[in-house]
Amino acid sequence: MVEIKLTRERGCQEVSDDDPGARRPRRLRWLLPAVLAVLWLALGALAGPFAGKLGDVVQNASSAFLPRSAEATQAQAQAQAFVDREVLPAVVVAERSTGITAADREFLAERSARIARLPGVEAPVSPVIPAPRDDRAVQVVVGIDATGNPGDVATRVREALEDAPWGLTVLVTGPAAQIADLVVAFGGIDGVLLLVAGAVVALILVVVYRSPLLPLLVLMSAVFALGLASLTVYLLADNGIIDLNGQSQGILSILVFGAATDYALLLVSRFREQLRDTGSRFDAMRAALRGTVEPIVASAATVILGVLCLLFSELNSNKALGPVAAIGIASALVASLTFLPAVLVLFGRVIFWPRVPALGSAHPEAAGVWGKVAEFVGRSPRAIWIGVVLVLAVGVAFLPQLKAAGTSQSDVFLDRVDSVTGQQVLERHFPGGTGAPTVVLANAGASAAVRSAAVVAGVERATVVPPVVGGRSRVEVVLRDAPDSTAAVETVQRVRDAVHAVPGADAVVGGPTAVQLDTRIAAEHDRDLIIPIVLVVIFLVLALLLRALLAPLLLIATVVLSFAATMGLSAVVFNSVFGFPGADPVVPLFGFVFLVALGVDYNIFLMTRVREETRRSSTRAGTLRGLAVTGGVITSAGVVLAATFAALAVIPVLFLAQLAFIVAVGVLIDTLLVRTLLVPALTLDIGRRVWWPSALSRADPIER
Repeated sequence: MVEIKLTRERGCQEVSDDDPGARRPRRLRWLLPAVLAVLWLALGALAGPFAGKLGDVVQNASSAFLPRSAEATQAQAQAQAFVDREVLPAVVVAERSTGITAADREFLAERSARIARLPGVEAPVSPVIPAPRDDRAVQVVVGIDATGNPGDVATRVREALEDAPWGLTVLVTGPAAQIADLVVAFGGIDGVLLLVAGAVVALILVVVYRSPLLPLLVLMSAVFALGLASLTVYLLADNGIIDLNGQSQGILSILVFGAATDYALLLVSRFREQLRDTGSRFDAMRAALRGTVEPIVASAATVILGVLCLLFSELNSNKALGPVAAIGIASALVASLTFLPAVLVLFGRVIFWPRVPALGSAHPEAAGVWGKVAEFVGRSPRAIWIGVVLVLAVGVAFLPQLKAAGTSQSDVFLDRVDSVTGQQVLERHFPGGTGAPTVVLANAGASAAVRSAAVVAGVERATVVPPVVGGRSRVEVVLRDAPDSTAAVETVQRVRDAVHAVPGADAVVGGPTAVQLDTRIAAEHDRDLIIPIVLVVIFLVLALLLRALLAPLLLIATVVLSFAATMGLSAVVFNSVFGFPGADPVVPLFGFVFLVALGVDYNIFLMTRVREETRRSSTRAGTLRGLAVTGGVITSAGVVLAATFAALAVIPVLFLAQLAFIVAVGVLIDTLLVRTLLVPALTLDIGRRVWWPSALSRADPIER
């Protein structure tokens, strides 16, 4: 094998690997990357299958998301004294437009007896209950053990009701059925989501590098990172150390793919750049790592610390995402700085075939499109940054239109599912809260007063249900509206206000609707608390990285402006284009955490290179050079990350579709406007003062 060595006196000289004086060092050079590649292949074989096993440790019950301090959680704990075990209702509703027949009742009675014998069903099943408003519908309430797998049991209940008489519509709704439908909705995470994300990343990489081999190595790095993350998350969740839900599982896959590809693009770009100046692939990789380790590690640290701020959440679902996402980013970092450099060195220049970077060839990074962009920004930076701010301000103006006060559980699904259709049938013929009542626990001596107080606007009826246990009574409150609706949530708040005012009652209000109310309250609390914490953490990371205070403030301000513009644009699209009913309060929080953390990533990639170039020349020259040489790779990374997050839209769940749009659009705005125009223009306009209080702010290196 022949290696090209560049010397000052003789120019390019071919040096044989068989040179006795160099044989041992050269062989040792190959050892480390070869060992790393083999270790990762072994780890990939071990950890890979765990990506498909994460569904086994997923928990989607909304009651599990609440903190212990929530009133619904306290009510749930007290209610366990009245039953042998916690029960989730599944409501079987049957409808015939011409009226329920005797044969229909006989069918439902026979199938109810069969359902009562199913594992996980808490007998007895209710009798067939006729609709009070007409004779066209009946219902059967089935109690399902909530400590097991209520979604699977609800699916078996549906299977037991197949082959209904012709003309009779039979559906299963209620909280247990919603869990079953969520399981189906998230079922595409293991296969479809990863396939779509992988295909999108591969296509973009082929377009960027025009190489058939390089995309395969980058995808291998992302797949190995996902395998490592999946193995770690599975072991922690299986042992009860962390919680995992469907939304966290989906975000983990996308986050790992996007981050691993971003880090790979930065490293590959710098490696290709060094190969044009260095004859040895090993020396080129060492130089590439020296130039990229700091921004890559800083980028990963920013995202990791940002998502770990979610540990301050009250909602367990938010809190759980923090460590899951942090594990994903850490896995992407490890794979990108160990496996990828190893295989890049092992393959050498051939990975770029057919566009192999020859030794001594020109650097296209500083020419072409991005060289012209740098020239454009350099001509009139003040006009450019003012123009970009005005454009983003247009998006910010629509921010008040964002409806993020919460939605009904039925609106969670983007596809038509039985639990939603069944709830609609139930509402047509029964009080909406039938089958999923709100539960009030109070001192027995005040139970009558509590029952009377609970009958507020929106309540159909309230009933004291025996027995008395430990001096506490149980009052069931049936709501007029569907238990998962916004109107029902408002009714439960009125019920709480009324029963809390009863002297000596010590009343607590629980049930499915109360869980939804407390989830909304906790989500709003998390949003208001965590956003300032994330900003402080990211500022500290940037200050340490850039050795400055003004530049970090500038970068955070631009990313926050970009986030506000993205949310305003999202509000217009959600309301006027997609017709979404609203958004959960957690959507702006997750959008903020990911957009700010990931948006700062691209500014880190840019500004670390600008600082590096500034130390050799001046702030102006360094800014223009940094923009020119990083423009292609950062734009490619932004497009890849936007595309991978957009893949979340294949999961038919409202929250993930909204998050996919927000992050994808926000990353593109950060990449194409903020990082390309706004940040360089502001840096040029402010000049060397941007590095205050470091030495670079006092005089440019060429002036010293």
